[in-house]
Amino acid sequence: MTQTSTGAAPLRAGVLCAGLAGAAGVATLAAAAHMDTTGLMQQAGQMMLFHAPALAVAGLLATLRRAPLATLALGLMTLGLLLFCGDMLSRALAEDRLFPMAAPGGGIALILSWITLGLAGLFSRAR
Repeated sequence: MTQTSTGAAPLRAGVLCAGLAGAAGVATLAAAAHMDTTGLMQQAGQMMLFHAPALAVAGLLATLRRAPLATLALGLMTLGLLLFCGDMLSRALAEDRLFPMAAPGGGIALILSWITLGLAGLFSRAR
């Protein structure tokens, strides 16, 4: 792999995660309008849509500036969304939890990802 393609990996990952989160958020909100009585699908869809731009920003920050914390933020945010939204969707569709503490664990990962993203912006340096 060349230096250029390796250095662009966080950008690609961030844009991919942002696109997937955005698409999943729209699809989840559409499904919620037709099949959810709990309100949990709507919350999950909104969480995905709210975080999609931040995922892209984390990838950009990690790639365009020397910000390894942005790569960590990207991973934490992706994990947090999977756990938090996955648990909400599991409750709404299967009436069962993903696993105990999935939603709180995902929420903590999301909070930490935002803090980490803020620190990445604060401590980043130009390439």
